[in-house]
Amino acid sequence: MKYLTFALTKGRLANRTMEMLEAIGITCEEMKDKDSRKLIFVNEERKLKFFLAKGPDVPTYVEYGAADIGVVGKDTIVEEGRKVHEVLDLGFGKCRMCVCGYKDAKELLLHRELIRVATKYPNIAKDYFYNRKHQTVEIIKMHGSIELAPIVGLSEVIVDIVETGSTLRENGLEVLEEVCPLSARMIVNPVSMRMENDRIKDIITELRGLL
Repeated sequence: MKYLTFALTKGRLANRTMEMLEAIGITCEEMKDKDSRKLIFVNEERKLKFFLAKGPDVPTYVEYGAADIGVVGKDTIVEEGRKVHEVLDLGFGKCRMCVCGYKDAKELLLHRELIRVATKYPNIAKDYFYNRKHQTVEIIKMHGSIELAPIVGLSEVIVDIVETGSTLRENGLEVLEEVCPLSARMIVNPVSMRMENDRIKDIITELRGLL
């Protein structure tokens, strides 16, 4: 029996995923050792391997078959656009992708004016404005604190993840439009889905039972 390999997004998503897997009887004691320098963690009994990766890398590992299964945020799946099967909404890590800015920027959105949009998610922003709103915009790719962009006049609006909205409110900004709801999703490599169908389906069915 070959190993089934999981690529998990480092941090909260990985922790929540392992809690869910433990609830259906899948454990990995090696991962609980906080001092471990290991990169690959193994459950020999179930023939499972686990490794932690940065969010944007998870769909890449899964697309190329380096991992059979991945757990990653919906935002990353859409932004990366990799050839993977999205099989399950795990229901945690819930937030929204939104267009945000000062209140008066609402008019610019209503009248579909040419504006600048700052974001860490250029593909999501492009799809939203070009394909859904049919509004021509200039998209500026950012890496740091996106909220700064409208405050310093770099852009009229931003496209970013909103959890509570407190950072926006503290800086006089607000949600102007919602792009899409987000949460942690399970993705599977298309070849693995065929070759290891029964094993993967069993895991999905048990997790679905939990949800």
